[in-house]
Amino acid sequence: MSFRVNGRFVADPHTSYERLRQEAPVCPARFHGGLDAWLVTRYADAKALLNDRRLSKDVTRGLPLFPPGSEGAHSSPLAKHMLHSDPPDHTRLRRLVNKAFTPRTVARLRPRIERIVDRLLDGMSGTVDMIESFALPIPIAVICELLGVPEEDRLEFQEWSHRLAGEGTVEQIAEASDKMGAYLAGMVRAKRERPREDLVSDLIQVSDGGDQLSERELLNMAFLLLVAGFETTANLLGTGVKGLLENPEQQAALRADPSLLPAAVEEFLRFEAPIHMATLRFTTEPVRIGDVEIPANQIVMISLLSANRDGDRFEDPDRLDICRSGDPHLAFGYGIHHCLGAPLARLEGEVAFGRLLARFPLLTPAWEPESLVWKRSTLSRGLSSLPVRIGP
Repeated sequence: MSFRVNGRFVADPHTSYERLRQEAPVCPARFHGGLDAWLVTRYADAKALLNDRRLSKDVTRGLPLFPPGSEGAHSSPLAKHMLHSDPPDHTRLRRLVNKAFTPRTVARLRPRIERIVDRLLDGMSGTVDMIESFALPIPIAVICELLGVPEEDRLEFQEWSHRLAGEGTVEQIAEASDKMGAYLAGMVRAKRERPREDLVSDLIQVSDGGDQLSERELLNMAFLLLVAGFETTANLLGTGVKGLLENPEQQAALRADPSLLPAAVEEFLRFEAPIHMATLRFTTEPVRIGDVEIPANQIVMISLLSANRDGDRFEDPDRLDICRSGDPHLAFGYGIHHCLGAPLARLEGEVAFGRLLARFPLLTPAWEPESLVWKRSTLSRGLSSLPVRIGP
C-alpha cells in the first residue's frame, strides 16, 4: 500500500492515520514536492525508531535523497545544527548547549512570560483571533527575550520563522534563510563584544574542557532555538485553546482546579502534537519493522501526531482528557534528540493557559468547524486562525 499526502490529509490527518495504523502502519508515501519516504504511524514503532542509531539525522548526508526543489529549509547553511547531526557531533553540541540552557535559564523567564501574557490579555475584548493575538506573540516574545533579540526586530523574526517552518515557496524560504542568517551573524558579533544576560551571550562564553562553539555553530544553534521555540509553542497554544473550547467540561475542570495545568499542557501536546512529523531521518542500512523492511538510504517520516493517537497505547485516544495518565506522549520526540526546549514550552503553556482562564470567565468559539484553516505543512500542526468570543 502506498499513501499520498494531499491537502485533504493536511486538514484532517487523524482519519487517515486511524486507517493506516490498522492496515499499513509502515508504508511508502509521496509527500509535497515529489518527496518519497516511508511513513510510520504506530506509537511503539515511532518510539523505537526515534532512538534507533541506524536512522541518521545528518543533513549533509541526507540532502541528496531529496528530489530537486523539495529540500525546503534543509538546504540552508543554518540547517546544519544539533538537531540535524549524529553522535559524536551531536553529543558534543548537546553537552555544550546544556551548560548554557539550564533550568535556571528557563526559570528566570517566568516573570517576563507572565508580563507578556498579561499585556496581551489586557488588549482583548469582544471577538479576537487567538492565533494572531495570543498563540503567535507569546512564544516569539519569549524566545526573542531568551536570545536577546530587541523588541523592534521581533515581527521580522516571526515572518522568517513562518517561512522556514514550511509556510512559503522555495524562493521565500531561501530569502528568509539569508535574512535570518545575516541578522544572527550581526547579533553574535555584537554580543561577543558586549555580553548581556541572554542565551546567545551564554553560548558564546560556554566551554567544556577548552571546547567552545564555533562561529557557525553559534549561528546555527541560535537559528534552531528560534525556529523550534517559536513555531511549536504557537501551535500548542492555538490547538490547546481550541481543545478547551470544544470540550467545555475539560475547561470547567481546569478552571475549578488550576493545579491540573501541568497535566493539561501534557494532554494538549498529546492530543494535537505541535510537530506533525519528526524532523529529518534516513536509514543507513536496511531496517525491519514488523513485516516491512525499509531499505538503506530511504527517508523515514515518523508521525508524532499519529503515534499520540494510537489506541494501542492510549485509552480512548480521540478524547481530550486533562486528567489522563499512563504512557508519555511523543510530542517532544524521544531519545538523544528529545526536545531541548521542552521545559520552556511547558512553562509558557502553563502560564498562558492559566492566566487566560483566570482573566476571562467566559470563552466561547466564534468559528464554524468547516471554516478553520490548518497550516499547509506536514512538519508542524497548527491553525492559521482561531476566532474566539470573550464574554463580559
